[in-house]
Amino acid sequence: MTETKQIQLAELVSALSYALDLTEGQPAGHSVRACWIGIHIGMELGFDPSALTELYYAILLKDVGCSSNAARICQLYVTDDLTMKAAAKYLDHTPPQFLWYLISHAGMKKNLVERFRIIIETALKTGEIAHELTDTRCHRGANIARTMRFSEAVAQGITDLDEHWDGRGQPAGKREMEISLIARVALVAQVADVFFTGGGATKAMSEVERRSGTWFDPRVVEALQTVARDQAFWHSLADPLLQQRLVAYETIKASHPVDEDYLDDIAAAFAEVIDAKTPFTSGHSDRVALFSDLIAGELGLDAAHRRRIRRAALLHDIGKLGVSNSILDKPGSLEPAEWEEVKRHPSLGEVILRRIGAFSELAEVAAQHHERLDGTGYPRQLSGDAIGLESRIVAVADVFDALTADRPYRKAMSAERAIEIIDGMVPAGLDASCVAGLKIALKSLDSEARAA
Repeated sequence: MTETKQIQLAELVSALSYALDLTEGQPAGHSVRACWIGIHIGMELGFDPSALTELYYAILLKDVGCSSNAARICQLYVTDDLTMKAAAKYLDHTPPQFLWYLISHAGMKKNLVERFRIIIETALKTGEIAHELTDTRCHRGANIARTMRFSEAVAQGITDLDEHWDGRGQPAGKREMEISLIARVALVAQVADVFFTGGGATKAMSEVERRSGTWFDPRVVEALQTVARDQAFWHSLADPLLQQRLVAYETIKASHPVDEDYLDDIAAAFAEVIDAKTPFTSGHSDRVALFSDLIAGELGLDAAHRRRIRRAALLHDIGKLGVSNSILDKPGSLEPAEWEEVKRHPSLGEVILRRIGAFSELAEVAAQHHERLDGTGYPRQLSGDAIGLESRIVAVADVFDALTADRPYRKAMSAERAIEIIDGMVPAGLDASCVAGLKIALKSLDSEARAA
């Protein structure tokens, strides 16, 4: 791996926002388009460059806490969280509309009696459920933004995203000027993009105007109305180079070079997003990073190489943000179609990381960490030397942590038993030198623990 080239924070965050679109069930580029809309509203409202920069990052990161409620959505509604979330973006939460939403999505694989029970139970607890899900998402998202070194204004914009002008939003029931102005703009931008993508500019403006004074600050809606008179504004949302235009715009306003330490922090923050997707992977990415680093050390790799392997391990499962928790948390055997969905996550991860200059080399690890040396892995059935050393290291660490942690379909096993299984995967599946490195490192850790 080579040294990281200098990268602007704008490029990094806008590219990572595509991962957040996945976990919200949104079309690729939703956060980027919402950001473009929001920035134009901000300019119309007279935001200064500093405020525009904070708005920029708050919108790109507005969904950074969304993975944390995915498992709960599946549990409550007994359905696919990605579909449920995508459909929820079209709701205005009037009782008839919300009831139809439940009828259309809740408990779809259950029999009629069970579905009816789920619908009634969730309908009766609508307010309580909305508060729980939104509170989890908003506060976790704000904390992750702080971990990524963003300002309190950005964090507050994420916290207040689902508050409504009339005080009927979540999670705190704030109203009017109590709500962060960044959040007021971000919510309008989010809804405008959802309806623009689904039905065009006329539909987007109709929906935004209909919610003015209830969901939305009327002054923010008026600013969008002014911006929307220019047809070039709407055409730009379909520009395949919109992300690059957005990055160039922000860079002019405020240059934020990202150094190696900051890249570590961002990788660690997104590992939190990934692992929050399911309760069964809490801490998984951090542990895989630790085991990968230990293996790399035993193989004699230098400090810079080990650092990049740790980042690769932290982000190896980023593609799982695009897989429903109804599959990830399923306690029994997967259906063939469900297994195919799981097998997509390495490719999804590769696509996301390839967008980011500083992380593009890590994309290979995301793509290959489930490949096996004999060609029986996925998604591309690579074999032998076609699988990179970094991928082989992370593969061993990933298998070891998976075996020694609880999973929906089985309890955790001991480290000794896990090593026995891993030994049986050499040399057909896993690299012998990487497995040997793990065993030596584990023995060293055990000796240190006994001596302490």
